[in-house]
Amino acid sequence: MTRLTVLGGTGYTGSAIVREAVARGHEVTAYSRHAPAEPVPGATYVQASVADKDVQQQIVAGADVIVSALAPRGDMAGKLPEIHRSLVELANGTRLGVVGGFGSLRPAPGAPLFFEGDDFPAAYKPESQEMAAVKDVLAAGDADWFYVSPAAAYGAHAPGEATGAYRTSGEIALFDAEGKSELSGADFAKAIVDEIEKPQYQRAHWSVAY
Repeated sequence: MTRLTVLGGTGYTGSAIVREAVARGHEVTAYSRHAPAEPVPGATYVQASVADKDVQQQIVAGADVIVSALAPRGDMAGKLPEIHRSLVELANGTRLGVVGGFGSLRPAPGAPLFFEGDDFPAAYKPESQEMAAVKDVLAAGDADWFYVSPAAAYGAHAPGEATGAYRTSGEIALFDAEGKSELSGADFAKAIVDEIEKPQYQRAHWSVAY
């Protein structure tokens, strides 16, 4: 059993991770500023701001693995690099996982990141830039970490269905035979909990899709 703490544990991705991890018998604590709309039985929920230094110490002290599913939006915009820098400094053996976005991936080896391309939607570029900065923070520290990106068609707007299957890769985006890049929240959560139980991507960026 792993003591897993999920930051942003009431959001779309965070709640899916909480659900999957609890179902597998892990001890799960979810941090969020808001109470969950549909609490997962067996999970512990803490309402707090992860930007608070005292809260950060509490988070690290109670976890074997921390998965951050925080989004750089609203009043959290611009804060994630510093939050993760503090977690890296406090880690002391705790593994850190960060959920990034599709924009952090590359279309091919050696190619620019998607968000660096001229055709990347301008509205999403600031979030992608901030999450890239978070990845740089992880890489510069001494903690054990992973940074994982979902498919292009992923999120509450494209929930999909749980299949129990997925593919993983490094930082190169995955597409199916029809050129689609899709993934459900349940299968993304399965991939993340699989990685927690049997690490394959240590201090690495990886991607998940069908």
